[in-house]
Amino acid sequence: MPRLHSRPTGPAHSVEAGVSVYVFTGPTISSAEASGVLKAVYLPPAAEGDVYRVTLKRPQAIGIIDGYFQSVPAVRHKEILWAMSGGIHVFGSASIGALRAAELAAFGMEGVGAIFESFRDGMLEDDDEVAIIHGSTDVGFRPASEALVDIRQTLRKAERSGVISKELHAALIKIGKDLFYPDRSYRLILRSAVESGLPGDQLARLRQWLPAGQVNQKREDAVAMLRLMRRRLAEGLKPKTVSYCFQHTAMWKLACRQFGELCLHSNSFPG
Repeated sequence: MPRLHSRPTGPAHSVEAGVSVYVFTGPTISSAEASGVLKAVYLPPAAEGDVYRVTLKRPQAIGIIDGYFQSVPAVRHKEILWAMSGGIHVFGSASIGALRAAELAAFGMEGVGAIFESFRDGMLEDDDEVAIIHGSTDVGFRPASEALVDIRQTLRKAERSGVISKELHAALIKIGKDLFYPDRSYRLILRSAVESGLPGDQLARLRQWLPAGQVNQKREDAVAMLRLMRRRLAEGLKPKTVSYCFQHTAMWKLACRQFGELCLHSNSFPG
């Protein structure tokens, strides 16, 4: 499975009891910006066990935007199911949150945004669509590559705006998809397009259009999720009810013991 983010190391992040909502975020939207939309405790991208540990604090809701893959175990489906079975609403969008929401929509996880809808409806399937590489918490998890989902939306907008043709749009998407996710950037896509002999006049127009025309769909979806959570909380969020019976298997009990040995962290390093 592709790595979405590298696992953090460093001092444990404070998790307060009695807080009504926690949100896992990082490169998609900063905690400072997100807090202007929704008052919550903002934690670094989620990894295995993080949702379990937050669930122990008994919040009303948990939001998942960013998370980790490959280098460390990702947040488990079962810890999300456990949270919801305990009456906690779990929302997801933009990145791993959109992936998990699409996978668990039938069980009650609430997905928000175009990226979630694309995975839910089968239009997107690969995890690397949302994968990026980013910096540490010291630089605000600054992205160092472009997510393919954002590239898709940007090039779709460029075609609709008459900047590029349908044919060039498709060719550029293929170039982007073929790149390893840490290498994805408009600069490399355009360079490869020039080397491949694609229409130079259109590429020149696209290069000029890009700085102002780029679409950050991940951020838009994250903001939409935060706004939905704020509205739902303001309306009075009743405890979550689910239709399934959560099974406390031997493997789950073992996982819980392992989760208890870990801690939430506040630092992240490039993958």
